[in-house]
Parts: sequence; structure tokens; C-alpha cells
Amino acid sequence: MLNLKKENYFTVFVNGEAFNCSQFMSIKDLLIYLNFNLKTVIIEYNESIINISTFDKIILKNHDTIEVITIVGGG
Repeated sequence: MLNLKKENYFTVFVNGEAFNCSQFMSIKDLLIYLNFNLKTVIIEYNESIINISTFDKIILKNHDTIEVITIVGGG
């Protein structure tokens, strides 16, 4: 009998939309998966602005909220 690892998923909310993610996904993983440029976003995580240096240190939990604000240059 094969012993297959079952991966657990849960729901987080990204800009108000439900998103199913792996239990081991960091904010950085999520942003890369969703094709965001890490250098041009500001992230609000559970109502607190976080620094880019913490994106890979914060592992998502069920019902976390993430607001992604994209910085656009222009002139």
C-alpha cells in the first residue's frame, strides 16, 4: 500500500477574495504564486503593514487577511 502524504489546505483572503493555500505557504510564496512583483507591493497582513524582509518568515494561517497594494510609477 502506498503511503501518500496528504497536504492540508485552508482559506486566506487576498484583497477580499477567498484563496485556498497550503498549510506551509508563506506570504512570499503566495505573492510569487499570484505573480506579484515583490519590489512593487505594500502588504497589509491582518491589518498591519509588514516589511518585505518578513514576507518569507510569516507562514499563513486559516482566515488570515492580506491586502496587496501595488505601487505604480509614472510621470
